[in-house]
Amino acid sequence: MLAFLSDFFGRHGIDCFAPLPLSLCRVTRPYLLERAGIRDGSAVMLAVPYLSPACLEPGRNLSAYAVPRDYHGYFDALFAELLPLLRERFPGRRFAGFADHSPLAEAEAAARAGLGVVGRNGLLLTRAYSSYVFLGELITDAQLPCPGASADLPRCPGCGRCRAACPAKGGVCLSALTQKKQPLTSEEERQLLELGSAWGCDRCQEACPYTRAALERGSIFTRIPYFLEDPVPRLTLRELDRMTDAGFAARAYAWRGRQTVRRNLLLLEQGRDAARNNAMEAADPAAGKERTC
Repeated sequence: MLAFLSDFFGRHGIDCFAPLPLSLCRVTRPYLLERAGIRDGSAVMLAVPYLSPACLEPGRNLSAYAVPRDYHGYFDALFAELLPLLRERFPGRRFAGFADHSPLAEAEAAARAGLGVVGRNGLLLTRAYSSYVFLGELITDAQLPCPGASADLPRCPGCGRCRAACPAKGGVCLSALTQKKQPLTSEEERQLLELGSAWGCDRCQEACPYTRAALERGSIFTRIPYFLEDPVPRLTLRELDRMTDAGFAARAYAWRGRQTVRRNLLLLEQGRDAARNNAMEAADPAAGKERTC
């Protein structure tokens, strides 16, 4: 089975995967396993790279994971292709695929499978792609050989650079602020303006030594077409308002609704315009007075 999976994943550009016994996984949603009819067996953890050169464009105002299309669509298509093949090839075995809404603590399971270490920010850090990976897993009732699995949970060395770079300074992650549906306070508006992001925050990932090493090595970028096609590194109000419902639904921020993203974009664009006007007035005070009369 592992040889079959290795060939399948290789053809799809996934080279970071490994199995581990379900007994080594922390199960957070047991009802998902019950629904799949799997009580014991193995989980094949996948770390799928998504970073593209578009994610490094100057002026990007979205978290890198939101630059490509929503990764849920990728995993839906991947498992829709893989699961029927497995059930045909290995009759009598049970299989299920998950990503994000998972029965397992995914970062911990991936680290125990040997794919990387868990960073201080809770993300899986891989050697090739740093934390710029989406996690998913194939779960089966088959007992697979797991030579790289360990009961110990590998963690990063803890250099502290991620925490030092965090704009929240140990408070609530500012990525959560961009997702807040309730009205923002004046202090929260100030924080969002300083962050300069309409969705998400990547400061901890950017400061991580794993990221710098992967960039220098040249291994960090994905080769998977899904994450290379139709990138949107910088979203504007005009682009958001022109998106069809289907186009918007294909984006990672769609689950929060247009109004939350629109509020953030409006705040950023108003802040940018105010800063530009202030700079013009500072350069030419008389012109500034004329504009305000």
